[in-house]
Amino acid sequence: MKLWTASALALEVPTWTFTDEAIEKTFEFSDFKKAFSFMTEIAFHAEVHDHHPEWTNCYHRVHIKLSTHSHSGVTEKDIALAKIIDRVAGKD
Repeated sequence: MKLWTASALALEVPTWTFTDEAIEKTFEFSDFKKAFSFMTEIAFHAEVHDHHPEWTNCYHRVHIKLSTHSHSGVTEKDIALAKIIDRVAGKD
């Protein structure tokens, strides 16, 4: 499985930040219900793709970190899920 570099990631998922062999992004919503609904929808996509985010939620913010731990870095699975997450977030 190919590991991605920071420069390649910037082209694929430009709104995500590359840190510590992972990509991260914080999403903000108008309230807790919308943030939690977002997380619920992402959970279904993550399960289908057998790739699960590391995330935290505090009221209206959701912080997501993606990494393929078995490969110690960012792989195609992370890129694919990041794109899905961005698409779902765009619905709000």
